[in-house]
Amino acid sequence: MERLAIRASRPSIFCSLPSLHGGSHRRPLRDGFLTLPTSSNAVDNPKLVVKTSSFHPVSAQASLTAFSETNVKEERINGDKKPENIMWHESSICRCDRQQLLQQKGCVIWITGLSGSGKSTVACALSKALFERGKLTYTLDGDNVRHGLNRDLTFKAEDRTENIRRIGEVAKLFADVGVICIASLISPYRRDRDECRSLLPEGDFVEVFMDVPLSVCESRDPKGLYKLARAGKIKGFTGIDDPYEAPLNCEVVLKHTGDDDSCSPRQMAENIISYLQDKGYLEG
Repeated sequence: MERLAIRASRPSIFCSLPSLHGGSHRRPLRDGFLTLPTSSNAVDNPKLVVKTSSFHPVSAQASLTAFSETNVKEERINGDKKPENIMWHESSICRCDRQQLLQQKGCVIWITGLSGSGKSTVACALSKALFERGKLTYTLDGDNVRHGLNRDLTFKAEDRTENIRRIGEVAKLFADVGVICIASLISPYRRDRDECRSLLPEGDFVEVFMDVPLSVCESRDPKGLYKLARAGKIKGFTGIDDPYEAPLNCEVVLKHTGDDDSCSPRQMAENIISYLQDKGYLEG
């Protein structure tokens, strides 16, 4: 007779199972498997069920004596709810140690603005300028992150909020390492940006607003997205049929004036660096 092997999570436990022929007895698990004969009786007996989610054989009368000991109570993460079994583990190396090693202070430079305002271009110029000064940076570009970490998210309002939340959490980790993290993405809603700010110590979130008029961004239209949005082929596009909420109290404003020198990516990057120098972020 063929035999059915069912994997159990712990090889040392016993199972109380109803016999396929009507009786009930305890049977040990050998080598992590419970072996049961496969026959039409298994199909005909409705009390024997194998749950694919846990791979434990159970029935209305059956029980796993060790299951209650190993079962982990979990709750769905929703808002402030966290799984009960998760605890924070402190590192033996603190943030100040890492910052001293790098001779800089970790922070998040959050560049926000309309599509086509020059966020990614300024982020690249800033990263290069800081690299030339011997400072370690990492850029989280909105498009780049959607290729990997956030590739499962759409551009619906709730997904855009989750997109910002994830990037904010990753940026916080970089800052904790001591890296100057440059986040470059539209992030149209103030509430979402403020949530990211709240993740960091006071002063470590530097909001940079690309203050560029919609008409200028639309005239650039590097991806052709404004044209598609105007034609109704893209719905919920920021600046067209979805709002952009400009910062009210950001740390740095990079305003488009039409002057090629003051509006060059390099000069805008230098403006951000001046702020970082004044606040001591480029010192160990």
